Amino acid sequence: MATGYPTSKKKLMGLCAAVGMIVTAVPALAHHAFGSEFDAKQPITLRGSLTKMEWSNPHGWIYIDVKGSDGTVVNWAVEFGPPNALMRRGLRKSDFAFGTEIVVDGYRAKGGSPTMNGKTVKFADGRDFFVGSPGTGAPEDEPKNP
Repeated sequence: MATGYPTSKKKLMGLCAAVGMIVTAVPALAHHAFGSEFDAKQPITLRGSLTKMEWSNPHGWIYIDVKGSDGTVVNWAVEFGPPNALMRRGLRKSDFAFGTEIVVDGYRAKGGSPTMNGKTVKFADGRDFFVGSPGTGAPEDEPKNP
């Protein structure tokens, strides 16, 4: 007497397991090391107003208009950690209303574009959050959550 699942069910279960492994591996492949794009020797602090936000995996992004000393406004892209990690630290998508004035500390992109890897974000009300992605090779910092 045969035991277990019929061969067709075994094949289907194997196929589902294989697809599941591939789907979960795709975000890991999309993730990059800090040093591949950003320079730990180029820390930067930006003060500006929020123009756009992308609350998505594997990294969240915000965009802020920063006024230079000559009056020129440059829109900077700031990479954050994944949304789930940001929420565990106390941040919510609703914290990033368009026009909100924020200060972001982080590291410049290697290519010189107006892109940075965010380390902390500070709001006008004094809240200060760690927004980086630990484990990517970025300089280590302790979270400053309230």
